[in-house]
Amino acid sequence: MKELFIKYLKGDMVIWVITLLLLALSIVTVYSFVPILVKMEGSTPFYYLFKHLIYVVIGFACIFFIHKLDPKFISQIAKFSYFFAIALLIFTFFFGKEINGAGRWVQIPLIGLTFQSSDFAKLALFLYLSKLLVRKKEKLNDWKEGILPLMIPIVIICGLIFKDNLSTSLLLFALSMAVLFIGQVPLSKLTTMGMAGVGLLVVVIGIHSALPSLNILPRYETWKNRLTNNITTDQNVLENAQALDARRAIHAGSWFGTGVGDGKLKEYIPEAYADFYYASFVEEFGAFSAVFLIFLYLVLLYRIIRIALKSDNLFETYVSMAIGLHLLAQASINMLVCTGVFPVTGQNMPFLAMGGSALIMACVSIGIVQSFAVKQNSGKTQIDPA
Repeated sequence: MKELFIKYLKGDMVIWVITLLLLALSIVTVYSFVPILVKMEGSTPFYYLFKHLIYVVIGFACIFFIHKLDPKFISQIAKFSYFFAIALLIFTFFFGKEINGAGRWVQIPLIGLTFQSSDFAKLALFLYLSKLLVRKKEKLNDWKEGILPLMIPIVIICGLIFKDNLSTSLLLFALSMAVLFIGQVPLSKLTTMGMAGVGLLVVVIGIHSALPSLNILPRYETWKNRLTNNITTDQNVLENAQALDARRAIHAGSWFGTGVGDGKLKEYIPEAYADFYYASFVEEFGAFSAVFLIFLYLVLLYRIIRIALKSDNLFETYVSMAIGLHLLAQASINMLVCTGVFPVTGQNMPFLAMGGSALIMACVSIGIVQSFAVKQNSGKTQIDPA
């Protein structure tokens, strides 16, 4: 078994082990956490388990095939991926399928599965931004030649995501700023860009508030209520039922958990298998397992950063850092939402939450990192892509 593992799965073995462990754990937990979905939408736990298994298989296939690609090819498709992401987001803007009041999903013909276009757009932006950083590395002190070409893709992608997914848009903007910082964009310019982004957000909200008939931000009241309710959670029991149930689930889990399948509060948390995954996990597996889960994500980040720093190619460094920070940020936000620190958002646990486009794109991201690791292990060198 070990020989087969080493023969077919190249790259960083620790990342392989952690990723496969998380995917295997997701199969167990999704089956355990879907009773609320069965109550709300019908069908059986086996149906959702089978659906999740399809995504897991697709995700593993993505890692396997992408990790065999030459990193040069990944660099070459960065620009195409970015423009395809824009087209996909525009299509979703007009023809997206609405779920839970947000039109973020594209219905895949024939098979009936849905795909959240912003999940692809995030990775596409990381790839294109990394490529631009390499190309503009000598012009980062020039606003027109260096900074604006970097800011325009960020504003376009974040702007297209913003209408239906505020948390993802803000997270992506923050991560993009982090990538620019890693790419040695001057701090003064980063500060100016950050302030400009905040200013633009305030202006858009101001226009929506002044002219509500335009309906620029159809989910504005939802965002506002989530923020307000998070501040006064204990006073608004009905409005904050899922947040309070999540906290109770964490408390009920104690140190060792109630046992797999024996959690009770997961049956009252609407997104127990996704947005409130961490609360359901702690309820059934306990605080000790939760700490181990956090440890796995930290080790995963460390191994990705290690690959980034070992690379002799700036494009690979920037992409790896962006992917590592994104995966950890998603996991951290899910935990902070479940513990009541952050207001309710739509960020789920990478590799663990019930399968969909988020799981597949997380696997694609790992496949890209593993592609870089394979090249490093083979001792090949490569000139930074222009």
